[in-house]
Amino acid sequence: MHILAILGSLRTESFNRKALNAAMELAPPDMTFEIADISDLPLYNQDMQDAGDPASVTRLKTQIRAADAILFVTPEYNYSLPGVLKNAIDWASRPPADNPFNGKPCGIITASTGLLGGARAQYHLRQVCVFVNLYPMNKPEVMIAKAHEKFDETGKLTDEMTRKILTTFMASLKEWAERFKK
Repeated sequence: MHILAILGSLRTESFNRKALNAAMELAPPDMTFEIADISDLPLYNQDMQDAGDPASVTRLKTQIRAADAILFVTPEYNYSLPGVLKNAIDWASRPPADNPFNGKPCGIITASTGLLGGARAQYHLRQVCVFVNLYPMNKPEVMIAKAHEKFDETGKLTDEMTRKILTTFMASLKEWAERFKK
């Protein structure tokens, strides 16, 4: 089971990167992971796309096509998903006839220092999934609230309840993705 992880934060020490590391650690042993690098994607511009996808976009589309499922791990910015993540989705999903997300399963993890754990970003991302025809797993949901209290100084997830939830989530994502295998 090959999972492509797309991080909504470019920060090296982001809580979402730490959450992704924990998710990979707690995943079933037969899941493999690749992390998409979206840091070099230009801002979406149809004129640029009409001239031909930049190499970074071609790489992202190839990674999406090769994945059995997508795992989004993202913070919440201003009650929504970060622009860098939306930009990556916009590039990858256009033109609509060449949308590699079409029909793929996905899972969403959010982490935030706030009390809602990125819930608003997660729900906005689910709305975007509708248009690009991704199939988000509905349950269990993972919204890591007060993330700054759940990781140690080395970046390890130390909160046992969150570890249990992530373990269940990753096993469920594997089961969800298996439903879509052809």
